[in-house]
Amino acid sequence: MHAIPFFNYKGAFSAHEQAYLDLLSDIIRRGAFIQQRDLVEFEQHLAAYMGVKHAIGVGNATDGLIMAFRAVGLGAGDEVIFPSHTMVASPASAAHCGATPVPVDIGPDHLIDPAAIEAAITPRTRAILPVHLNGRTCNMDPILDVARRHGLLIIEDAAQALGSTYNGRMAGSFGKAAAISFYPAKILGCFGDGGAVVTNDDDVARTVRLLRDHGRNDDGEVETWGLNSRLDNFQAAVLEFQFKNYADIISHRRALAAVYESELGQLAQLALPPAPHDDGPHFDVYQNYELEADDRDGLRAFLKDRGIGTLIQWGGKAVHQFAGLGFTQTLPETDRFFQRCMMLPMNMMVTLDDARAIASCIREYYGA
Repeated sequence: MHAIPFFNYKGAFSAHEQAYLDLLSDIIRRGAFIQQRDLVEFEQHLAAYMGVKHAIGVGNATDGLIMAFRAVGLGAGDEVIFPSHTMVASPASAAHCGATPVPVDIGPDHLIDPAAIEAAITPRTRAILPVHLNGRTCNMDPILDVARRHGLLIIEDAAQALGSTYNGRMAGSFGKAAAISFYPAKILGCFGDGGAVVTNDDDVARTVRLLRDHGRNDDGEVETWGLNSRLDNFQAAVLEFQFKNYADIISHRRALAAVYESELGQLAQLALPPAPHDDGPHFDVYQNYELEADDRDGLRAFLKDRGIGTLIQWGGKAVHQFAGLGFTQTLPETDRFFQRCMMLPMNMMVTLDDARAIASCIREYYGA
């Protein structure tokens, strides 16, 4: 059995090496480095794909969230409710605007629990930050209901969810704005940092375009304090190249998930994510394949010995578990989940036979 790394960064390049080199050569010869037609075309295609009015390429998804929060006026004294099962970048975006992030627990789907949102609302609550993790959109109907009843904004972290839907509606299209990540290991990944803000709000879009480019408008007039956070033109061209085959990329990931479900679904020691044939109102794109496992650490060591890479996201800690951040909330479901969670390889370099081999090793470990 050959080694199966959790993610093969070299393989992501070599799979289309000549095409990427041709793109780079073309852009260098044109001198088209910052905010050129490659970026504009990708933004247009991304917006059309998601069914939103505006897609704005930015330096990374964290900056995208910061700019989205700034565009809606979030600031000191405001509270933002978020799920602790996420990367620290999600709540950091609110903190960098002067607001207070408030972590809440997850539900059975391992995403933000709408009941926990309601319980955490105070007179200072201004916004909800749903995080669509692992290629699955949150159950947005009850979240939208909470937001409407309490007059709260929704800003979505759709960093891991491009193409996933809930009741036929794309992750990132429910709230006032959303951020998407194009980090290399994402479903649509570039060769460095990259992200986008998507919105249907013209004022938010205009503000984000100002903020990403030092506060400058199209005439070069500085209207506000801004950032230097533009999606690089070469990265936009790389993303546009991949985007042409995005349906095939999602299909492959869903096929891998189907293999994992078929081979591992009967093991009592595991709790798997929903299978692609059992999405219900969801259409999942499987950014990651995150499961729960008995004796997780032993299983990971067993797989490592056989050359199979696995991962526990974010150093194995939920946001509220980082002592340096000063949170005091008790979140039992999130705590329990982080004692058992791990991710199996899920990307375009993993073949269906690889997935079967990984599953075979897992079955061997549990004596199945």
